[in-house]
Parts: sequence; C-alpha cells; structure tokens
Amino acid sequence: MNRKLYGAMFKICLIHIPVFIAFLLLTGCRNSPRSEFDLTGTVVSVNRDLGQVTLEHEEIPGYMDAMTMPFNVREDWALSALSPGQRVEATLVVLQDRSWIENIRISGSESTGETGETLLLPQPGDVVPDFGLLNQDDRRIHLHQYRGRPLVLTFIYTRCPLPDYCPLTSGNFAAIHHAVKSLPQSDKTPYLLTISFDTDFDTPSVLREYAARYMRPVRFDQWAFATGSPEEIREIAGYFGLVYKKESDQIVHSLVTALIDADGALIRLYQGNQWRPDDVMKDLGLETGGR
Repeated sequence: MNRKLYGAMFKICLIHIPVFIAFLLLTGCRNSPRSEFDLTGTVVSVNRDLGQVTLEHEEIPGYMDAMTMPFNVREDWALSALSPGQRVEATLVVLQDRSWIENIRISGSESTGETGETLLLPQPGDVVPDFGLLNQDDRRIHLHQYRGRPLVLTFIYTRCPLPDYCPLTSGNFAAIHHAVKSLPQSDKTPYLLTISFDTDFDTPSVLREYAARYMRPVRFDQWAFATGSPEEIREIAGYFGLVYKKESDQIVHSLVTALIDADGALIRLYQGNQWRPDDVMKDLGLETGGR
C-alpha cells in the first residue's frame, strides 16, 4: 500500500511541476520593471526624423517636476498630427533603459509664442577648438591632449531621470570602452570623454562616483569625465550644438555625441539617442569580431 501511495503522489508531482514552473514564469513577466505616469502638456516642437515631440509639461507627481523636454513617440499618426501649441494628454512609459509616450490625446491648442532656432553646427573636417575643462581628478585638461588618437566626446548630467537619455549615452560609452579593451591597441583606439553640463552639482568627486557605475575597473586613462565653469561648458556645448536649460532641480537638454579624429578634426556628429556603439566602431574602422 505504501508503495502504491508514494507512486501516486510522485505522479501527481510530475503533473503539477510544469504547471508550477509556468506560474512562476508568468508571475515573473508580470513583475517586469515597467512604470507608467500620466502626462499633460503643450507641444513646443515636433522632430519627425528623430520620432520625438518636445512638450512643456506639468509636474509628474512622484517622478519629475514641470519642465520642457523631448519625448520619444512610437505612434506614427501622432508625429503627423502633432504641432506646436496643441495641448496633449498621454502616458509616459519608463521601461529599463527606454522611455516613450503613448495613448496620446490632443485636447486643444494655445499660442506658444515659440520661434525656431537655427544652430550652426560644425561640419566634418572642421578642426575642433582646444577647449579647456576640469577632469574627475580636479585637474585642468584641454582637448589637444587627446591628439594622436580619435576622441569620442559626449555630454550628460548625472541626475538625468530618463533611462534613454544620459544613462543610455553612458551605457553606450561603457560598451565602446569594453569593446576596445578586447582589441589590440592601435592609432584607431579611441579616447572617451564624458562632459557634464550640470556645473552646480556635478563636481569632480561626483563624476568619479558616477564613472564607477559604468566602468570596471575604474581607470581614467582611456575614459575621462569632465566639467568646467558655466562659461566653459556653455562654449563647448554651443559649439557642438547641445541645447540645455535648467528647470527646478533638473535640466532640459538635447543629446549630441562627437567623433573627432587623431588630428582634432570632426569626423561625425551623432544627434539624439538613436546611435549605437556599433555605429562608432564602424566609423572608426574597428572590428569587434563578435558582430
């Protein structure tokens, strides 16, 4: 009797184990790190090439103060229909390293008084000025120190709340940094330079702590972090076409990354957040061997 009973119990377990595993998998899927927030604001501009709309939005309780900033849009109809001055309601979705707005509803319009600005961007072949900065070790540096090898230069601020803005840029730089370490060093091996435009908060010590999130081990011989005086940052940001504006305790900003050759001339500007590490590696003529 005991053997029969144990055998029956064993068969029951075999039947229910797959069901239990399926339950765990489904439960895990439901617990994906997706957050949603109600968003209300006024359209300032629409960039259909980048798939983005800039909104002057109201406070998002528990996530972000009221400010003006660009958002990714996945709905093609919205990119065609939206125009400056419209009032919109939407859902802001934040999922790991991505964010976008969806369920967009146009509720009215108002005059914004905004006028477009034309930025004079540097062109490929232009020699980049020898800008001066302050690095993570609180030491003065200049761009001419990176001559002899390519330089990949970008802008962030460490408190940036949206995962597909500064955190994505820094993650891309971490991927490039990791990729080039696996390749033989040559005159194509790039230096990396991350510049913060938050001159009030991002001190050299803060930048060192920030670097530790993306670098293992933390060494600044290939990848440096820098800031500077408000005037210095305004000058270098303006040259590369970066637009930023402080609102409350956060900063509304565009995104731009520059690839500079060994002689200090611009190779390419990557606008927005659509570029990937492979794009830079390809433009540098470097092969990782794994892709």
